[in-house]
Amino acid sequence: MFIFELKVSIFPIALHLTTFEGMCGRYVLIEKLEAYEQRFHAKAFPAPPRVVLPHFNLGPGALAPVILNTDPNHIRWLRFGMTPFWAKKSMLLFNARSEGDHNSDDNPGFRGARGIITKPAFRKPIRSQRCLVIADAFIEGPKQEKLDKPYLVFIQRRPFAFAGIWDEWADPETGEIISSFAIITTTPNTVLQKIGHHRSPVILHENNERRWLQDIPLSEVTALLDPYPATGMNAYPLDKRIKHPRENDPTLLNPVGPSVVPEKELRIVQDLKLQGMGYTKRDDRPQQGSLELL
Repeated sequence: MFIFELKVSIFPIALHLTTFEGMCGRYVLIEKLEAYEQRFHAKAFPAPPRVVLPHFNLGPGALAPVILNTDPNHIRWLRFGMTPFWAKKSMLLFNARSEGDHNSDDNPGFRGARGIITKPAFRKPIRSQRCLVIADAFIEGPKQEKLDKPYLVFIQRRPFAFAGIWDEWADPETGEIISSFAIITTTPNTVLQKIGHHRSPVILHENNERRWLQDIPLSEVTALLDPYPATGMNAYPLDKRIKHPRENDPTLLNPVGPSVVPEKELRIVQDLKLQGMGYTKRDDRPQQGSLELL
């Protein structure tokens, strides 16, 4: 079967994430910090004492590495779960719907208005406070079963970046400034639909990552909020032990069944894409983050 190969140890491992209300609420950071610096061409600030890397089950409330539009050359540590600057108390808004109040039935074919631009918590950040949320993969489950039936979802190249937004909030009791972020979600592609999930985090194509951080027209920002192509994505089931947020070890990530996209089908897609890129021999194919038959 296909396994998402994580080359951080002597054995390949898979990935974990938990969702809240069926949304993207947990993801995985599996590399050393130096690998993220190299991939995103950004120098990391020292990790705070309570940061854990690698993290097999990163969820809301944890500190995580992100790249802010105000400082694109550094990796900073922000809390996963955004509190708007105007909030009277701390919040954990870990997802932001790109459609806002539109598409209430979660139609996968929806291509209408991006209501995120009018939502009180998100209308300022989507315009001027965007960030790259670094990840290696994420976990989703069916809309009804949620993490009682979890799947690892990954793309062909890793690490990658979710489209994120961020804000700063001053605690009225202590005066502490809390910097935090949320991941933007969109409609599901066919891989997420096969899982039975109704949403998908927005994954940016590599050539759009820096663009996401730039000062560009709002119409160009919202144009980047489409689902990631299904031809570049796959998933496989995990043990439901990962639903417990305090669990954090490599065994959470072991596959318990076959991948969603059949191996032969995915291999054909890979070969066609690689031929189109000029790769003709297996040894010449890009290795980092590639899917491998194990």
